Amino acid sequence: MNLDTLAFAGSGLDRAAELRNDEAALAELAAAPGSCALLFWRGKPLITGEAEIVAERLPMSHPVLSDISERVFLGRDGSAGIFAFDLGAWTPEDTETAPTGGFLDLTEQRHPDLPKGSRFAELRQIMMGLSARDAELLATGKSLLGWHRSHRYCSQCGHESQMSSAGWQRKCPACGAAHFPRTDPVVIMLITHGNSTLLGRSPGWPEGMYSCLAGFVEPGETLEAAVRREVMEETQVKVGPVSYLASQPWAFPSSLMFGCTGRAETTQITIDPHEIEDARWVTREDLMRAMYGESDWLKPARKGSIAHTMLQNWLADSLD
Repeated sequence: MNLDTLAFAGSGLDRAAELRNDEAALAELAAAPGSCALLFWRGKPLITGEAEIVAERLPMSHPVLSDISERVFLGRDGSAGIFAFDLGAWTPEDTETAPTGGFLDLTEQRHPDLPKGSRFAELRQIMMGLSARDAELLATGKSLLGWHRSHRYCSQCGHESQMSSAGWQRKCPACGAAHFPRTDPVVIMLITHGNSTLLGRSPGWPEGMYSCLAGFVEPGETLEAAVRREVMEETQVKVGPVSYLASQPWAFPSSLMFGCTGRAETTQITIDPHEIEDARWVTREDLMRAMYGESDWLKPARKGSIAHTMLQNWLADSLD
């Protein structure tokens, strides 16, 4: 399968995991020439550029970072280190730029003390404009900082835990429990029957947008079983053979998408309205028109997503 259009697919970042518990080495790396900080605000990365979007790399000595007590070590680029910081305590003065809370947040926030032209933007909105390295760094930073925000308290005793291992762990000072960043496995499936594929949409999505069905893998369940169960739950369509295609980190908030293909054994659709808003069989011809923006009713999955990549490969007969 051609993965050239898949966002967050990895860039070979040296995560230097062997340094995460070496505070002296990390301090030396943070002070090394070229080491930099990536800044986030409410999950939005700081970016710059218009025609070419790049992650804004701040010097580790930047004044805005002086009030942030915690940092996450993302990895090493040659002899330089890359760290992520969360500016969550900042409140923009302009209320008109406040996040909308919709499916996609189009607002951008500019901090007066940060470089001119830089702004905080929704990662989903910019992901296809980023280099592979910046996409991997920003997805990793967003996921890790989001996990720290939502897992401040020990799940074993309830005491407030503390960031450790350069941000890749939290430890409880009361009971000693160690907690690790969470990644949720999700199956997303290209279900086909002859010349058609099964697509669905969730409430709140942009009008006309349909995508591959998806769902979380349950404890004790294989990927193949999860594909069959999720499709059955959402549409009552029975799925036979299932094959794995590819995976994609998806930092919204922190999932690993397992792309699979499956062959439908039945075609009658009965949706579960608690799960999805609609589902339908879409022909290759209808999907091709939608991919070229020529459909008056169908909008395909967002570019860069594994759903979009799987659908493109299905149209090109290049899934294998």
